[in-house]
Amino acid sequence: MIKQLDLSEHYNKLNDDILKKVRQVFETQQFVMGSFVSEFEKACETYLDVKHAVAVASGSDAVYLALISADIKRGDKVITTPFTFFATASAIARLGALPLFVDIDPGTFNISIPAIEHALKHNRRIKAILPVHLYGRSADMQSIMELARKYKVCVIEDAAQAFGARCIYKNGYRKAGTLGDTGCFSFYPTKNLGGAGDGGMVVTNDDKIADLLRVLRLHGSPERYIHKYMGINSRLDALQAAVLSVNLNHIEQWNHTRMELAKRYNDLFKEAGLADSIVLPEVPEDLTHIFHQYTIRTKNRDSLRDYLKQEGIGTEVYYPVPLHLQPVFKYLGYRKGSLKQTELASKQVLSLPMYPELTVDQQKFIAGSIKKQIQSSKP
Repeated sequence: MIKQLDLSEHYNKLNDDILKKVRQVFETQQFVMGSFVSEFEKACETYLDVKHAVAVASGSDAVYLALISADIKRGDKVITTPFTFFATASAIARLGALPLFVDIDPGTFNISIPAIEHALKHNRRIKAILPVHLYGRSADMQSIMELARKYKVCVIEDAAQAFGARCIYKNGYRKAGTLGDTGCFSFYPTKNLGGAGDGGMVVTNDDKIADLLRVLRLHGSPERYIHKYMGINSRLDALQAAVLSVNLNHIEQWNHTRMELAKRYNDLFKEAGLADSIVLPEVPEDLTHIFHQYTIRTKNRDSLRDYLKQEGIGTEVYYPVPLHLQPVFKYLGYRKGSLKQTELASKQVLSLPMYPELTVDQQKFIAGSIKKQIQSSKP
């Protein structure tokens, strides 16, 4: 069996380092926030080259608190993508604001720049753009920041799948999540930088936003029993910070390995003559795509997935139902056909096994199995 994600070897290698760090947490008995969280925040600030990193309880909370820090209120509109996990849009809706879904670029799966500009031109009360760096590939932040300045809206980056990815910006590179007013990360175990449970982070270069976020995560309390804002309980556990601190030391190596695996996948599929049957993701030469997921497109996605399951190969579909067609967002008025590129992608995408410990033989078996299925399905 080849799992779509297998963390067993990952933690076998790091077991001693992690257990040592965890024992230190128990020795200090600082289980919530404390020095371990502060040290992890400082390490992330250094790695991401950002002034402030504010650790929170989950990636979902990170987006929610970032929106609050941007003063998003009831009736405000936030441009975002419908082709992502539910938490991105639910955070907007929980504030009484309106997710304004726009279509994706079919080549990158990220939010379409022309679609953003069209929305900005033709809608009132837009307060923010919330792009998602999907599958580990950075969105076009150069264009997004230019539009944000032109139309005077803020930018909240959802970089939950892209810790360590780079964005092309002003003839150079910046880390994903560090260009907008705020950037949001998830440390759910499946992420490139994952913990042993839930965890998240908001980063910013704005001192006032950082101060507000630190209060908001503590029930809106700047001092004990004094509540200035309607905040929430969103503190990172020290045990998660301990695990993440160990993993952070390896993130650059893991991201590079994922890129190498993606290139090998592409080479294997091309050698097998499958380049015309499936659409392969582009593998850039830099770290602008760190392959949180390796996702192909095929017209016969469901039959291929069924066949791979029979062969013992795990796959996932991210995402089978776009957000604009979710029942909970029916009130927004979207219908089938509203966002054609997104809806087509939801019927064709398939994410194959992807993790740094994936072997050459496993990848060859996966490619060979896909070749067999495609050849057998041809008339």
